[in-house]
Amino acid sequence: VQLQASGGGLVQTGGSLRLSCAASGFTFSSYVMGWFRQAPGKEREFVAGDARRGGYYANAVKGRFTISRDNAKNMVYLQMNSLKPEDTAVYYCAGSDRAGTGYTQPYWFDSWGQGTQLTVSS
Repeated sequence: VQLQASGGGLVQTGGSLRLSCAASGFTFSSYVMGWFRQAPGKEREFVAGDARRGGYYANAVKGRFTISRDNAKNMVYLQMNSLKPEDTAVYYCAGSDRAGTGYTQPYWFDSWGQGTQLTVSS
């Protein structure tokens, strides 16, 4: 299983950015995919998940971020709008072969990408 996140960068407050995650080595369409983030000195936290039946989100990003997936391309995306300085973090994509939905804890995901840095300037 391999996950490769990309698309991070420096954005001004209020701006938008889309993160991408390329997956390989497993049956992508059957996996729950998620995005997490980790800011300096903080624990890794859930951002968004897609359990094959639509997305679910952390309250901090609900209404601003959208997770989507393209099973034909083995890709998962995170569209981030109305960015705030507190969104600054390293963003990780993750995958889980669990059934069901609603997974928000890192320990439920057994495959991780390398992370991509998002910095939102004020």
